[in-house]
Amino acid sequence: MTLPYRTLDRDWDVIVAGGGTAGAMAAIAAARTGARVLTIEAQGSLGGTGTNAWVTPLMRNVSAGENLNRGLTDELKRRLEARGDGATDPGGNDNWFNPEGMKFVLEHMLLEAGGEVLYHTHVVQPVLDGDRIDALVVHNKGGLQALRAAAFIDATGDADVAALCGVPMRGGDDDGVHQAMSLRFTLAGVDTARLCAFLRAQGQWQESEHFLHFWMVWDKRSTLEPLFRRAVDSAVLLERDGDYFQGFSVPGRPGEVSFNCPRIRPDLHDGADPWQLSAAQVDGREAIDRLTAFCRTSLPGCETAFIGVVAPMVGVRESRRITGEYTLTLEDILDCAHFDDGICRNHYPVDIHSVKGGERLLHDREGSAPYFARDAYHEIPLRCIVPVGVANLLVPGRAASSTFEAQSSIRVQQNCHTMGEAAGITAAWAAQRHGGRVRAIDAQALRTEMRVRGGVL
Repeated sequence: MTLPYRTLDRDWDVIVAGGGTAGAMAAIAAARTGARVLTIEAQGSLGGTGTNAWVTPLMRNVSAGENLNRGLTDELKRRLEARGDGATDPGGNDNWFNPEGMKFVLEHMLLEAGGEVLYHTHVVQPVLDGDRIDALVVHNKGGLQALRAAAFIDATGDADVAALCGVPMRGGDDDGVHQAMSLRFTLAGVDTARLCAFLRAQGQWQESEHFLHFWMVWDKRSTLEPLFRRAVDSAVLLERDGDYFQGFSVPGRPGEVSFNCPRIRPDLHDGADPWQLSAAQVDGREAIDRLTAFCRTSLPGCETAFIGVVAPMVGVRESRRITGEYTLTLEDILDCAHFDDGICRNHYPVDIHSVKGGERLLHDREGSAPYFARDAYHEIPLRCIVPVGVANLLVPGRAASSTFEAQSSIRVQQNCHTMGEAAGITAAWAAQRHGGRVRAIDAQALRTEMRVRGGVL
C-alpha cells in the first residue's frame, strides 16, 4: 500500500531517527563533520533515556580508574557542570547530572554545530530503493511527509527503522523475555541532611547530602530491608515494590531525590509492544504512589516530600536488537575481545534486570575471566551498528547487534554516546564521499578521527 505522503523539496546528507542518548550525539558528530543533518524526535527535547526517561546519574564505565567514554561525553559533562546541572563528587565520579539541564545542553550543541531538529515527529516507514533507504516517511502536525537523505541513522532505541526495512531482529533472552522496565520519578521537598544522617546510621554510607545513593533489593543484605518488610506487612507496599529500589541526589535540584524505580510488573517487559508500553506507564504511576507513601512514613527527611517529576518515557533496558555484520557475545566481553574496527571501549558489568522468578542480576565485579581485572576492557566493533541488508543505515545504541547477555553490559548511556559519535562521523563521511554507503568507510580512519576528537581507542 502506498501512503498518501508528500516529498519535501529539500534533502539532507544525514537523517537521524531518534534524538535520544545515541541519536543526539550522532547528530552533533555528523554536523561537526560538515554534514547537513536533520534529527527526527518523537518527544519535545533531545536526550531520550537521560532526559525524558530521567535515568540519572550516568553509570561509571572505567578501566584502571579512567573513563572509557570521552570525546563528546566529556564535553557534555563539562557543559552540564558549567551551568550547575552536573557535578563531580569527592571520589572523582563526574557522572552526576540534572536531566532537565541536559535537554538544554544537547540542543545547544546540535544547533551550534549547524544541525536541525524536528520535534514531535514519528517515523512511519522507509522508502526503499533496492538495498538503500531513499527517504523516511514521517508523521507530525504537517501530516505525512517523506524526508530524503544520503545516509540514515536509526537511533530510536527499538531499531524501528531497521525493523521496517526488514533487518532480522532479536529480542529478549532465549525465551523471548526482556529485561525489566522501570518508570523513574523524583521526590521534591526532601530534607536531604536528615535523610543523609539516617542512611549513615543505617549503615549505608553517604559522602554528603549532595551525593546521595541508597538502595534496597530483597535478600541482598540491604539495611533498609526491614523497613520494606514492615511496609509490605502493613499493605503500604506490594511485595514486588522491593524487587529493586534505588535513590540518587540530583545536581542543581536541592531537596530532590531521583529514584531508579519502580520496576514494572513482570508481565509487562516488551518496550516495543505499544500496549505493554502504555500499561507500563499506568502500572508505574500506581507504584510511584505506593513508594511515595513509603518514603514519607519510613525515611526521615521525607515526611513532607511530594512527587516532583514522573518521567514521560518508560525506562526500557532492552527490546529489539538488530542482526549486524558482527554480533557481540558474552564471551567477547569476558575475554576482553579487541577488534580492528573497534569504536568503543567498555568495562561495565553484565547487568541483567530479570523479570523471571529468582532474581538474575549479574552485577559481578570479581571472577577469574580477564574482564574482571581492574585495567580490563573489551571493544565494540563498528560492524555491530551496521545492520545486514541495508547499504546506508547505522543503528547505534542499545539496539546494536549483540546477544542478550552482552547487550546488558554495553547498553549504558555513555557507551551509547560513543557509539552515536562513531555513527555520526561514519554517516557524514558516507554521505559526503560514498553516496551514503556506510560499509565504504575505512575503520582505521574512523578510529583516528575519534582519537583526534578526544576518544579513547
